[in-house]
Order: sequence, then C-alpha cells, then structure tokens
Amino acid sequence: MAELSEDIEGDFLLHAEGLTRMRAVLPAGTKVISAESWGLSAWTKTAKITTNLPDGQERRYFLKVSCATGKLARIHMWGEHYSAGIIASHVPDFGPKPVGKGEYHDEMEKHVYFYLMEYHDMDQQSPPDPAELAGQLAELHTKAVSPNGMFGYPLVTGRGTLHRTEHWDGSWAVQFTHLLKDLIELDNTQNGAWPEYDAACKQLIDHVIPRLLGVLQSDGRRIEPVLCHGDLWEGNVATDVATGKITIFDPNECMYAHNEIEFGTWRCSWATHFNSPMYMTAYQRLVEPSEPVEEWDDRNRLYSIKCAICDSAGHVGSNSRKIRAFNDMLYLCEKYAPLECFGKYDPERDIDITGMRDVYDVMAGANPSL
Repeated sequence: MAELSEDIEGDFLLHAEGLTRMRAVLPAGTKVISAESWGLSAWTKTAKITTNLPDGQERRYFLKVSCATGKLARIHMWGEHYSAGIIASHVPDFGPKPVGKGEYHDEMEKHVYFYLMEYHDMDQQSPPDPAELAGQLAELHTKAVSPNGMFGYPLVTGRGTLHRTEHWDGSWAVQFTHLLKDLIELDNTQNGAWPEYDAACKQLIDHVIPRLLGVLQSDGRRIEPVLCHGDLWEGNVATDVATGKITIFDPNECMYAHNEIEFGTWRCSWATHFNSPMYMTAYQRLVEPSEPVEEWDDRNRLYSIKCAICDSAGHVGSNSRKIRAFNDMLYLCEKYAPLECFGKYDPERDIDITGMRDVYDVMAGANPSL
C-alpha cells in the first residue's frame, strides 16, 4: 500500500508520492495544510487543497485525480489541463487557471493522473447572467481561432477510445463526421448494436451531414474554426462568488470547431437554464448565426445528437440514444434524406414539442473508464 501523508488534515487521502508530485508543480516552499473532498464528479476524485506560501499567505487549489488508469485516463487529464490553459490565455478569468499536472500511485497502487488548478468559490445554483455569459463566449469564439485554419485539435480530448487519433480537416462536415463516427462506435460498444439506429446513423452520416453542414462552406460561404468548450451544460458553468464573473470548467472536450456546436447541449433534455431563449438570443446579438440562417435550428438539432450520443456512451442504459438521438436523427433524415427502412420521427418524443425534460444526474450509470 502507498504511504499516507499523515501531516495533511482533511478527509481526502493524500499519499507521500502524490504529495511530492503535487509540490513539484506548486510555488517553491509551499506547505500543504489540508485536503478536503470537494464537489461531485463521475470521472475523477476531486478535492480542495489549502496551502501556505513561504510568506505566510494562504492559497487554495482544486485537485482532480483520475478514477481510471492507463492511456485513456492520461488523455482526459492532460487534455483538460491543456484546454484550460488555452482558454485562460485568450479570455482570462473565464475559467480556473491550470497550475500543473502529474501522476503517482494511489492507495491501491494504481497509476493515476492528477491536474491542479486555481480554486474558485462558485455558485452553481443561480442561473448565470445571459448577457455576461454571451459576452465571454463571444470573446472566446472570436479570439481563440484555430492555429492552422483547420477544424480539429492538437491532441485527443473528451470521451473516446484508445484507437482515436489526432485529426484535422479543412471541411467542417468531414471533421464533424469523424467525431460523430467515433462516438457512435463508442456508444455501440457500451450499449450494444441496434439495427434501426445503425441504419439511421448511416443515413445521417452519408447524406444529412454532407448536405446540412457542407452548405456552410459552399457557394462562397466560410466559417472560422474557433475554440469551443464542447460540453457547455449547466453543470460546467458557474458564477464566481468573489468576483461575480461567469466561469466555465471541465473543458475536456475542447476542439476548434464551428462555433454553433457549442450550443448542442442547450437543446438537450437535461438543460435547465440554457434552454431559455434568453441565452441564445444574447449570444446571437454578438455573433450572428451562420448562413444559411434558416437552417440554424436543424444544425442545432444535429449538434444536440452528438451530445446525446456522448451522454449515452458515458451513462449506460440512459434514454439519450433510444429516445433523444434516434428520434432527432429520424427528423433530420425525413427532412433532408428520406429513407423508409428504419422508422418514423415521433413528435411525441420531441422535447421541443412536449417540453418534457429530465432531471440530470451526472453520476447515474456513469462509466468512470470513459
């Protein structure tokens, strides 16, 4: 068993090796006083770390330690650390600034990865101010542009599988297809094959995406690849208690993408605040929808399918694939590429019509290995 650090207060177990690795990324001479379990996460163990600097000042940090081990755990942790740094460099104070990362062996001798960031007291209960959130997002989507003018990312992030590779493309339709195919494969691995669903996925990929997203870059139209958080739901947005500023966190699905993909989660059934038109209207006052504007809602439905599939892969047995993703696929296929072999869109399962929404439990059915 790994040796405990007995001089550290709090209920979060820190071990000698972990403490040594953590001190290596903190300011020289920092003394760790306490480690308290803090917050809720399906994929990591989290803690508030209280320290004293050499001059006697107290400073707090937020610690995330991977639940899983191996290459995929490192992908998640290193990807989030990298992405938080990019966000902080373009829009300071829009997210916790990363402090450092490392790896060690935990109490079960598992090789785990950690990521340390600045600590913020955050209010996650109150709805964020729509205008302020829109302004911060618009700034991120304007300043943080792709370094090579293409869609993609320098490293693999987010839920995924070990065979995923870095991928760049000048075509957003091609890049989104690459992303969606990987998520569909992962979802089928977790939840099993479903012939009607597989047929709808194929029709969506072969015909709907080339039409719906391909038009964004045809006939002289152009879209800029910009940094998107990738998982911007209410659980990853809060208000800093000390400053009153909006802060976003858990950027482990970042990519340089079409800016509108950022709002796919706002359509999903677990949306609470962001499904209000106030949020989207506030953003579109600053950043106009891409042309053709009249297809914005269909693009948003497509992007929400990606979110639903991602949720299904991470929460085995949820309704995200069976009801939300599949029904929205049928809607888009019937509109852009009709095919009679896999079922019909059902308005009674469309939350835009029924208004029925889920109470989202981030821990329900969570698979910490993803």
